[in-house]
Amino acid sequence: MEWSSLLKITIALFAIVNPIGSLPIFISATEGWSKQQRTKTARTVAITVFTVLMTAALIGNGILEFFGITIPSFQVGGGILLMLIAISMMHGKQSGTRQTPEEAQTMAERQVIAVVPLSIPLLAGPGAISSIIMSAQQHSTFWGHASLAIPALIVAIIIWLVLQLADAITKQLGTIGINIVTRLMGLILAAMAVEFIAHGLTGLFPQLGAVK
Repeated sequence: MEWSSLLKITIALFAIVNPIGSLPIFISATEGWSKQQRTKTARTVAITVFTVLMTAALIGNGILEFFGITIPSFQVGGGILLMLIAISMMHGKQSGTRQTPEEAQTMAERQVIAVVPLSIPLLAGPGAISSIIMSAQQHSTFWGHASLAIPALIVAIIIWLVLQLADAITKQLGTIGINIVTRLMGLILAAMAVEFIAHGLTGLFPQLGAVK
């Protein structure tokens, strides 16, 4: 896989995961915790996100084949999902496709918080999983799948760093700054969602590719 493609995938994953936009939730969920507990939680979240993304990259395509879902159909469906998330981000809201009210309530219980809901579905949600599966489909060789470990690892490291510096970043950016970053990430994600949908529609309706 070319480095330009890996960079593009990394940017898409970062926009979808949007760790900066999740900082207020992380701080609220770990309120009153010691620095060591937060550090351990941040590490667990990063490892969990990386594991989920790589699992999706390696066996996601097999799952689609098992259910008889074609690649173009998944590209259109995944693109629509990403677009919904992007629209929500551009309105400064937490998308319902990432976290339901029931999942949000489990935060108050503080049980396995590093995995649910911080890692799944807040960070490694349907949007990120759909994006990595679509990337794996576009690079279907073994080395193509293996190379997806690079963007997944980069995003996981960024998540770890951001959560480690949660208090400092939130203090510097403030609510307005976090909302601005979230909206910018949403705009980038919307453009990528359009590209996914366009590729999918061209696969489903080849005649569209012939239209000039």
